[in-house]
Amino acid sequence: MEPAVIQLLILAGIAVFLILRLRAVLGSRDGFEQNPLPRAGTSPDAPVKRRFEVIEGGPDTDITDHVPEGSDMAKALARMKAIDPDFSVGEFLQGARGAYEMILMAFESSDLDSILPFLSRDVFNSFDEVVQLREREGLRVDATFVGLRELDLIEAQFDEDTKEGEITIKFLGELTSVVRNAETGEVIEGDPNEIKRQKDVWTFARDMSSDSPNWKLVATGE
Repeated sequence: MEPAVIQLLILAGIAVFLILRLRAVLGSRDGFEQNPLPRAGTSPDAPVKRRFEVIEGGPDTDITDHVPEGSDMAKALARMKAIDPDFSVGEFLQGARGAYEMILMAFESSDLDSILPFLSRDVFNSFDEVVQLREREGLRVDATFVGLRELDLIEAQFDEDTKEGEITIKFLGELTSVVRNAETGEVIEGDPNEIKRQKDVWTFARDMSSDSPNWKLVATGE
C-alpha cells in the first residue's frame, strides 16, 4: 500500500476520534438537504432597547413571553430582575444569539483567546483540550455559520446565597464544517457544501449583584 494512502487512512481515523470529542464538548450534528435560511436583517450584537412596564399585580411579559407564568423558571427570572433591575430576559436572549455564533466559530477556528472572557475555566479547559488535539494531529476545521434555526430557554435558576443566576438555552444552529489536513488542505471528513444542524444546550451564569453585565458560558451539552 502506498505511504500516502496509509497516511490518509490514519488521518481519517483521527478525524473520527476528533468528531466524537467535538460531540462531547459541544453538541451533535446532523446533515440535511435544505437551502440555507437567510440571516437575520439586523446584527445579533445590535443592542435592543425595550422598556417593560409591569402592571401592579399583573404578569411581567418580559418573563411570561418566554417561560410559563408561575413556574419555577419564572420565579427565578423574577428574582434576577429584582436584584438587577436592568436585566431583561428578552435582551439576554438576543445577546445569547450573538454569543452562540461568536463562541462556536471561535472554537471551530481554534481562536480561544478572543472568547476567553466569556468562558468559565472548566469550559475553556474542555475547549482547549480539543484545540490542542487538533494541533497535535495536524488537523484544522473550516466552518461557516449559516444561521440559528431555534433558540429556547429551557431552565433558569437563582441562588439566593451567592446571588448567581443561571440560564440554560437550547440552540439549533446551521453551519458547514469540514476537517482538513492542516498542511495539505486535503478534506479528511465532512463536505463544505453540506449544511449541518448543530444541537447544543448551553448554560450561562452571572452574579446578578455584580456591576459587570457579562454572562459566562459555564456548561455545554446536547
